[in-house]
Amino acid sequence: MIWIFGILIIFIALATSTGFWMSAPKYNGPESDHFNGKKFINPGNVEAKGFKEVLKWSLNREPGAWEPNLDAPYIYEKTNSVEKDKMALTFVNHSTFLIQTASLNILTDPVWSERTSPVSFAGPKRMRPPGIRFEDLPDIDIVLISHNHYDHLDVNTLKRLQETFAPTFVAPLGVKAQIDQEIGGECIEMDWWDEIPVKDLPIACVPAQHFSGRGISDRDATLWAGYVIVSDWGNVYFAGDTGYGNFFKEIARQYPPKLSLLPIGAYLPKWFMSPIHTSPEDAVQIHLDMESPKSIGIHYGTFPLADDGQHEPIHDLKSARAKHGVPEDAFMVLKEGETTYF
Repeated sequence: MIWIFGILIIFIALATSTGFWMSAPKYNGPESDHFNGKKFINPGNVEAKGFKEVLKWSLNREPGAWEPNLDAPYIYEKTNSVEKDKMALTFVNHSTFLIQTASLNILTDPVWSERTSPVSFAGPKRMRPPGIRFEDLPDIDIVLISHNHYDHLDVNTLKRLQETFAPTFVAPLGVKAQIDQEIGGECIEMDWWDEIPVKDLPIACVPAQHFSGRGISDRDATLWAGYVIVSDWGNVYFAGDTGYGNFFKEIARQYPPKLSLLPIGAYLPKWFMSPIHTSPEDAVQIHLDMESPKSIGIHYGTFPLADDGQHEPIHDLKSARAKHGVPEDAFMVLKEGETTYF
């Protein structure tokens, strides 16, 4: 009996030390209305669920069906760049998009790894291939990082991008320290409502409702955000990872979107996920709140992160569009590798 207790103590010690090792550097800056000196705060003080709720969900999970399809055909046709007043958008996977405008190529939350996890042998596993082979990417100029969760900040992918293209990384407050430490290269750090020209293209950092952390000691110690690309074609809003809130109307007042990229996956069970992840119906409501002429769904179908099944977000999006009278071509989804031109 004593030896079992000893093994348990060793396991807890190893897990704790590993958790501290995985933790990202913490932001150290002045207090604000969304930073209390130690942790960042959501709009309206909305909080993600804590350990007790995580345990409750873990013990009562009812995950939907997922089936790997890693042999899906590639349909991507490479375009090196598009003109200043044009826009091309290609869905890669999860929250990764290739956005092309003003002769610049931009990636959002790039993930080409097989797992979104601190280790290669465990954690959420890829169910569909990236829509663009890494070697088929055009020259990448800018990389937008919404926050430091593993399915949005993929260190191995960022290292490959830095080695291949040396792009400018754009990240929320506190995330630059990890980029400097693990990736290198140029990184611009932004706070909510900052607007900065990046390679002469204005990019605004806007609020999101989420949380951050890569280990056990860095919860909410770096900022999470969305971005608006302020282009001659029009404003492109990338929501990143977020729950639903009233702040979307304020974003639209300051940066009326012409195109919005809105998350529709990892939303079940709603009692647990709703503070941090929008459901398809939430996303349709954001589309309406922002009066977005066109929206495209993101954050679904690649990695099993919650209890919604692989195709459930698309089915629920269809129902939400019908309920709210939103045409399919106003809020659509793309296949991996599919490009739409504007």
